[in-house]
Amino acid sequence: MAPSWRSCLTLFLLFLLASASMAQLSPSFYSLTCPTLPVVVLLRMTQAVLEEPRMGASILRLFFHDCFVNGCDASVLLDDTATFTGEKNAGPNANSLRGFDVIDDIKSAVELVCPGTVSCADILALAARDGVVLLGGPSWTVPLGRRDATTASESAANSNLPSPASSLSQLFSAFSAQGLSARDMTALSGAHTIGQARCVNFRSHIYNDANIDADFASQRQQNCPSSGGDNNLAPLDLQTATEFDNAYYQNLVGFQGLLHSDQELFNNGSQDSLVQQYSTDSSTFFSDFAAAMVKMGNIKPLTGSNGEIRLDCRMVN
Repeated sequence: MAPSWRSCLTLFLLFLLASASMAQLSPSFYSLTCPTLPVVVLLRMTQAVLEEPRMGASILRLFFHDCFVNGCDASVLLDDTATFTGEKNAGPNANSLRGFDVIDDIKSAVELVCPGTVSCADILALAARDGVVLLGGPSWTVPLGRRDATTASESAANSNLPSPASSLSQLFSAFSAQGLSARDMTALSGAHTIGQARCVNFRSHIYNDANIDADFASQRQQNCPSSGGDNNLAPLDLQTATEFDNAYYQNLVGFQGLLHSDQELFNNGSQDSLVQQYSTDSSTFFSDFAAAMVKMGNIKPLTGSNGEIRLDCRMVN
């Protein structure tokens, strides 16, 4: 009986391993079913970034806000309905997230060549990578095979996404909860080398914090009054707002971080030395950023028979 029992156990373990491997993401997931996918996404993202360079940052942020709320499952793309509350109107997202129309455009183009095949979650992951590359940043291989969520969580969006007022310890906690290290956090924060922020999110820092260059604070106050003007914009990177480079870290070393949470990375704390390294060594920053993006893109994906392949990224099938 023993050999038979062992054979059954071996077969069972092999089945489990095979099932697990099938559920893993793979860069070649669509190599047979939609081989033109990367080209289609890149062409549409190129058009979008040429029309508005800021869009590269917007799509990158959209991906971040998706992955930090129950995994990279495109739940952030779902619209509210009379019977469904999505994540778009959560505190960190309302009047802030943008680029949904670009993802819609890419999805429509993909559906023309590969109908019902590619998830919105994978399109978002590819588009985020391409946006970074188009603005001069690093590239990375994007594992694919995510499926789309049929639910969303406004409450998780409100609780999981770090606030621009976060302390360093709060940032550690938010990223650690997603399986990301302190180094991942500091590298991913470098996404703020591109894009814009609203006055409401940096007002307190430029008026109340002491760890800020006085001239920089004064400059930002010109477009961000102490009251009103909540939606007035300022570049997250004072030097090169539409170029993906390491100038963000140079700003932090000069105490010219726009957000309170940005400057927390260089404020006599544990990340000071890494920020200094990134500020003078763009290759290390690029390498760490790319690795951290792959790691973030692997947060709790839906695979196999879980979730669905949405035909419209804004609604469940």
